[in-house]
Amino acid sequence: MRARVYGFHPPACPQNRFGAVGIVAARTGLVVPRDVLTQGSRHRKVGSMKIGIIGAGNIGGNLTRRLTELGHDVSVANSRGPHTLQALVDETGATAVAAAQAAHDAQIVVVTVPLGKVPDLPAGLIDGAAPGAAVIDTGNYYPQRDGRIAAIEDGLTESRWTEQQIGHPVIKAFNGTYAQDILDRGLPLGTPGRQALPVSGDDPSAKQAVRELISELGFDTVDTGDLDESWRQQPGTPVYGNRGDADAILKALADASPERTAEWRA
Repeated sequence: MRARVYGFHPPACPQNRFGAVGIVAARTGLVVPRDVLTQGSRHRKVGSMKIGIIGAGNIGGNLTRRLTELGHDVSVANSRGPHTLQALVDETGATAVAAAQAAHDAQIVVVTVPLGKVPDLPAGLIDGAAPGAAVIDTGNYYPQRDGRIAAIEDGLTESRWTEQQIGHPVIKAFNGTYAQDILDRGLPLGTPGRQALPVSGDDPSAKQAVRELISELGFDTVDTGDLDESWRQQPGTPVYGNRGDADAILKALADASPERTAEWRA
């Protein structure tokens, strides 16, 4: 079963790779082709995977809860050591590990730590992951929390910066998602109005794996484009925190401006 959602492509790639009728976002002139999302739903597991989660805060903790519920083999780590994760282990059946071991043999790795802490992650963090592993970056840059990062202030996208720090390509997802929504708002595939999440990245195979996992969690996805277009889903943009369906997310992405808002800088 396949659900039709809308994929987003930047001006440099206006052609419709999927052979369907494109939509033009009037304000920006962007051509947005229709995309097709693969299978998966809240109630149908698409196959057990080994998943490593680095960071056990609100997003990391709730992803651990849902992914173990779906039958995935989850290893979870934080900065304070495995012994501090016993309650989450008891609740979910996940395996608590040191951060350096979290990605070992994982097919999907989730990096969900404050952006300013990314340089403190162990060197070679992703080296032990399974071949072709998809790495999800959920992070956001808040200078008041993370300190001023000159490269991002000069225009580098947040996830591109994270990619450079960890030495592995990343897929940006979940960064504008309310943590509680991961537990409460997932719906079966094809449900009208199903909430959609923006996803961006350079590797089509890794992006597809992430989109399938998100669909399994109960959400549609919209392809934002490559990682250089991921500014469209950073804090202060219309899509950030948006709980809309694919159409609403598509419009929000098209309405985004690269200028940082005063609210974001406050």
